[in-house]
Amino acid sequence: MNTTTLSRWRNLGIIAHIDAGKTTLTERLLYASGAIHRVGEVHDGAATTDFSEIERKRGITIGAAAVRIDWTPPGEAPHRLSLIDTPGHIDFAIEVERSLRVLDGAVAVFSAVDGVQPQSETVWRQAQRHGVPRIAFVNKMDRAGADFDRTLAQLREKLDANPWPLGIPLGSEAAFDGWVDLVDRSVLRWTDDGDTVRHPWGDDEATRYADARARLIEAVAGHDESLADAWLAERAIDDAMLRAAIRRGTLAGLGVPVLAGSAIRNKGIVTLLDAIVHYLPSPLDRPATSAVRDGIETRLPADPAGPLAALVFKIAHHAHGPVTYVRVYSGTLRVGATVWCSRQDRARRIGRLAIVQAARTHDVDEAVAGEIVAILGWKDAVSGETLSADDMRLVLDSIQAQPAVLSWRLAAKDANDLMRLGQGLAGLAQEDPSFRVQADPDTGETLVWGMGELHLEVMVERLRNDWNVEVRTDAPRVAYQETPRMAVRGVEGKVVKRNGGVGMFARVIVDVAPRDDGLVTFEDRSVGGAVPKAFVAATEKGVRAALMEGPRGHPVVGIAVTLVDGETHAVDSSDMAFQRAASDAVRAALAQAGTTLLEPVMALAIDTPAAHVGDVIGDVQRRNGRVAAIEDKGARADVLAHAPLAALSGYTTALRSLTQGRAQASMVFHAYEEARVD
Repeated sequence: MNTTTLSRWRNLGIIAHIDAGKTTLTERLLYASGAIHRVGEVHDGAATTDFSEIERKRGITIGAAAVRIDWTPPGEAPHRLSLIDTPGHIDFAIEVERSLRVLDGAVAVFSAVDGVQPQSETVWRQAQRHGVPRIAFVNKMDRAGADFDRTLAQLREKLDANPWPLGIPLGSEAAFDGWVDLVDRSVLRWTDDGDTVRHPWGDDEATRYADARARLIEAVAGHDESLADAWLAERAIDDAMLRAAIRRGTLAGLGVPVLAGSAIRNKGIVTLLDAIVHYLPSPLDRPATSAVRDGIETRLPADPAGPLAALVFKIAHHAHGPVTYVRVYSGTLRVGATVWCSRQDRARRIGRLAIVQAARTHDVDEAVAGEIVAILGWKDAVSGETLSADDMRLVLDSIQAQPAVLSWRLAAKDANDLMRLGQGLAGLAQEDPSFRVQADPDTGETLVWGMGELHLEVMVERLRNDWNVEVRTDAPRVAYQETPRMAVRGVEGKVVKRNGGVGMFARVIVDVAPRDDGLVTFEDRSVGGAVPKAFVAATEKGVRAALMEGPRGHPVVGIAVTLVDGETHAVDSSDMAFQRAASDAVRAALAQAGTTLLEPVMALAIDTPAAHVGDVIGDVQRRNGRVAAIEDKGARADVLAHAPLAALSGYTTALRSLTQGRAQASMVFHAYEEARVD
């Protein structure tokens, strides 16, 4: 595999707010590239990437789905595009998070009617955090109320982005029928059957659009020295020079190319495919991957001949068995090879490798650096673990999941289904790191934790569909936390047992202080060997165990614990003794400091008819919420608010009732705040 081939690969995700048209766009990209020969519609439950029964029934994307297509821009070599269509609903944010962790670029889709919506901001920030270059696609340009310029303004204002519109939409409102391409100086028109007809500018068009092209050149030149030199010297700037400068700026995160279209009408699809090739990175364009070997960090370029380093980023259970999705960052993964699994700390053999095309798979013999493939048949894979050679064990940065905020009590309706229930819950927890299963310590009942009501509804539905288990749910529970009210110093924890047999002795002194950032930290400041290094790790383990449940029965966060002193016995001290002493010290310190109860607060975005704004605001306030802003959209308005999750049970249903079904809301986890009622 040579670098020329790798330079023609693109790994990208389609990200957006719910209902912006991601899956419809993905379907049109597949069709335009020839990967499929018949378009499936989301509303008919026939989209290629929404292939699960639940997705087709609900008409939403739940799991990120991978597809591979080929695309050849005019006059260029063929390129290979690996696409992942991600969910838009916040309850499935883990699917976006782990997709962006392994992708090289992204297409962010925005509705030309609704502009930048709350979940648009969330996924944009996720991509920004991972340093993923983006293209913006303004969809639904054929709808009444579509406004390309307004969306550009919102990209600047709400996302702090630097948009570079690569063209000008043509046609009156709701009659989007053309696109002026400012880069290659052409005009595109769409025929009734969805074909794209392009013709170069004539003299009249060159005059009419010269100023718009000059503004684009000036905007890009402000972030590109080579283009700026040509611009200031008043040299002619041809299409290739401008395209190269836009690519450099996009890869560096200095600007965002913006295109427009209507996915459902097949308008702007070809232009977007060309832009993906021209402006999004190949694996070679991305920074070398950071990995750790024996505690030492090393950098791994995308080299098929380098040491093997691959990340398991998603696990799914398809009809034909378990599918483990893997991004190869360095080296080559081969069928029959034995790899070391970082989290399981064991070696495993690769039995089957496959390219995934939504619900279908195609076996391959190997996968090289830069590829996204699947390992078939691994029943107990672990999401987030690194695969490497057994003689060169490497660990990549893992995938971070947001903490679950809501739980349901769950039980099988039929006692004979208990085994299948256990298998189903284990399978779901294996697939989704944001879904957690535990036993209630007081009653022994099963608790399932998730990101919201929809997330848990889908999990219960999957238990019924995929594992044939009927379950009973009740009593939602919110994930509260605690944080210390004040600092406490010099608190002792001591364990002494000297009544015959093996003794136990440990003494620790700790300081406890609140932290504003919500983190939990431990620091050893003991001196003179008061606590030998061999027992410091055991002390930290005891500290963290005690913080799992504070005085109010919830996890403790926002706390700094410092080990300041201690005492050991030459014979009777042990790891277990120091764990117990540390736990006792922390519990005593929390009892002295007292704790504040924290509850999850959600950010609500409610799209409502203007006539119902008062009713919506009143309902939010009755739920102990506060209104942050009201954005007027003429006949409709967006009410932005914050409200405790505990008060939002069944909110979607209540909102529909309040507004005769004409309002809709999305909610995103905002922050933990002090609970109103202790």
